[in-house]
Amino acid sequence: MALVDNGIYVKGHRTGNPATLDETYELLRQRDGMAWIGLYRPDASELQSVAKEFSLHPLAVEDALTGHQRAKIERYGDTLFVVLRPARYIDTEEVVEFGEVHIFIGPGFVVTVRHAENPNLASVRRRLEASPELLCLGPEAVLYAILDEVVDGYAPVVAGLENDIDEIQDQLFGSDPHVSQRIFQLLREVISFQRATAPIRAMLEALQAGADKYHVDLELQRSLRDVLDHAIPVIERAASFRFLLENALTVHSTLVTQQQNDEMRSLSEASLAQNEETRKLSETALAQNEEVKKISSWAAILFAPALIGTIYGMNFTYMPELDWPLGYPLALAAMFVSGFILWRVFKRRGWL
Repeated sequence: MALVDNGIYVKGHRTGNPATLDETYELLRQRDGMAWIGLYRPDASELQSVAKEFSLHPLAVEDALTGHQRAKIERYGDTLFVVLRPARYIDTEEVVEFGEVHIFIGPGFVVTVRHAENPNLASVRRRLEASPELLCLGPEAVLYAILDEVVDGYAPVVAGLENDIDEIQDQLFGSDPHVSQRIFQLLREVISFQRATAPIRAMLEALQAGADKYHVDLELQRSLRDVLDHAIPVIERAASFRFLLENALTVHSTLVTQQQNDEMRSLSEASLAQNEETRKLSETALAQNEEVKKISSWAAILFAPALIGTIYGMNFTYMPELDWPLGYPLALAAMFVSGFILWRVFKRRGWL
C-alpha cells in the first residue's frame, strides 16, 4: 500500500487516522480541517484519486508519478507543486545519495509523494504534531517544515564533502597515482549536489515574494527566511567545492606534466652521457686503428728487405748470382727500392 501516513488536522491537532483515501476525503469534508496524505511510490490509480479529489494539475501529477525531476516550484492556481531533492552522504563510498519528494499544497490539504526513503517525513510530522501552534498555520507550515528538514539534511553532506576534499589536497602533493580518479568521482558527486541545492534559493525567494499575495502568516515568513539563511551557505559551499576540485584537476595535470618533463630530461641527460661515452670510445677505437695501420705499414715495409736478406743469407752452394760482383749492391738496392715503394703506397693511403 502506498499510503504511509494519513491524518486529518483541526486547529493544529490530529483528529483522525483514516485507513483509506476515501475515508480521508469524507472526514475532511465533515471536519473542515486539513488533510495530510503521505504516499510512498504510489501507482497511477492512487495518485489519480488524489488528483481528482483536490483538482491537481495533470502535468504536476505526471511529474509526481514518473519521478526523476529536478528541484523546482510551480503554481497552478491555488495549488503549489514543489519538488525537493534531499541528500545524504555515504562516507565509506564517497557518494551522495539523493532522494526525491513531491509536495502538493492547496487549501486544506498537503499531499507528499516520496520516491525514496530519504527524507524521513515521519520525523517532520511528529515535530509538527508536537507544535500545534505551528501546525494550525495550515499547509504552508507543513511545506516550511519539510523545506527545513531537507535543507538541514544538506549540512552533513557539506561536511563529508569538505573532509574528502581536504584529504585530496593532501594526496595531490603526495604523488598518489589514484588521486585523479578520486578527484573525478568526487567532482561528479559535487556537481550532482550542486544541481540539487542550487534551485532552493530561487524557490525560497519565490515563496517569500508571494507570501503577502497568498496571506502567509508573518511568523511563517520569518521561518522561511531562516531556512533561506541556512540554504545560502550550502549553495555557496557546493559552488566552492566544484571550483576547488576543478582547480585540483588542473594542478594534478600540471604536476603530472612536470614529472613527465623531469623524466624526459633525465632520459635526455642519460642519452647525452651515453652518446658522449660512445663518442669517446669511437675516438679511442679510431686512434687504435690508426696505430694499427702504422704498425702494419712499417711491418710490411720492413718485411720486404727482411725477406730478401733472409733468402740471400741462406748458405747454399749453388745460388744465383753468388759469385757475381754486383750481387751484393743489387740485393741492397732491391731492399731499399721495395721498402720505398711500400712506404709511398702506405703514405698515399694515409696509413703513415
